[in-house]
Amino acid sequence: MKIAIVGAGVAGVASAYELARGGHQVTVFERRASVAEESSFAPGAALGAGLLAPWAVPGTMAAPRLAGAGPRVHLAGASLAELRWLWHWRRAARQAQRSSAPTPAVRALARLVQFSQQCFIETAEALELVLERAPGALVLLPDARSAAPLRAAVAALRDAGAELHGIDGAAARAMEPGLSGTPRLDGALHLPQAEAANCRQFTGALRQAAQQLGVAFAFQSEVARLVPAPGGLSLHLAGDAAAQRFDAAVLCLGAHGAPLLESLGLRLGMVALWGCSLTAPLREHAAAPQGVVIDVARQVSISRLGQRVRVAGGAELGRGHGAPHPATVRQLHEALDTWFPGSVQRAGMQLWRGARPMRPDGLPVLGASSVPGLWLNMGHGGCGWSLASGAARLLADAMGGRPTALAPDELAHFAPGAA
Repeated sequence: MKIAIVGAGVAGVASAYELARGGHQVTVFERRASVAEESSFAPGAALGAGLLAPWAVPGTMAAPRLAGAGPRVHLAGASLAELRWLWHWRRAARQAQRSSAPTPAVRALARLVQFSQQCFIETAEALELVLERAPGALVLLPDARSAAPLRAAVAALRDAGAELHGIDGAAARAMEPGLSGTPRLDGALHLPQAEAANCRQFTGALRQAAQQLGVAFAFQSEVARLVPAPGGLSLHLAGDAAAQRFDAAVLCLGAHGAPLLESLGLRLGMVALWGCSLTAPLREHAAAPQGVVIDVARQVSISRLGQRVRVAGGAELGRGHGAPHPATVRQLHEALDTWFPGSVQRAGMQLWRGARPMRPDGLPVLGASSVPGLWLNMGHGGCGWSLASGAARLLADAMGGRPTALAPDELAHFAPGAA
């Protein structure tokens, strides 16, 4: 088939690569000048932690607050739709914490996380990619109460085949010698198969591999309209009167794609939950994290990327493309200084702000839409690029009429119609 992909973040580039492997003729349209210029530029680096990553799904954290201690959402001019999204997220978080048993949807997401990690490893090995990677992840549990919101996620991940062990504070500090001895740390969850990896670096390498398979990239090309046509879709670029015809199209957009979706009668309830990352060069190797460390109390991840450390987290609604909320940046600094004091060089620190496109249940949107020929692979949210490789493989198999690694009843939780 001749397929158009809209969006060249990690989801779009991974989709292009997998579809090209299946023999399809693929063109990727991207409004920016290169790949991974928006949400995939400098997100949190955790892979394989999935449901335990910051702001992954409502049931793995306390209901977010607007003020006070605990996870907070900062509001600045939030729209009615964004406030409605937050209300649904908070309600889902409270409902999920009433039970330690994961819902079928959370079990399906855990399966997707594990499958995606497997696909990422297979792809990196097949292409012999040289990437910034660091093995292992620790989820820090300062006290017994910290573990309670994670019970369902832990059960779902274990059922999905994840290797996950509960360890005490002393064992956690032995695995991560740079952890400060001052803060209370009763225990941790250890995920030896999880890892830290550089999303932008992977996306760039995968673009080159996709191009070698014949994928074309059209940068600075914003798709204004998609119009159903006999046997396919007509794609219209902004500022270009001529239409391009494709047999199928895949939307891999962030929350900014809402107008295009709405023009096709698709409303997914997705918003941009903005977050930040700090990336800084190492000062002292022994004082820095060796892999991924997740601070569940602050909903922040701290990851090793080669000779750098990346700290990511925060949640903001309504601030658009402006500067991050000062409290968000302060929280990232607090997490780093609390757990790994003196580990980085402040002078070389880079601040980035990006959007997590998310539905209020934290589930991605994956599969065929109600528009003939139009497929969706978006809304990966707090699980971030952990889902990209697996979602792309599932999409390519479904579009190619091949059996998928996840069962139809599992994929049904991610279907556009389930939004």
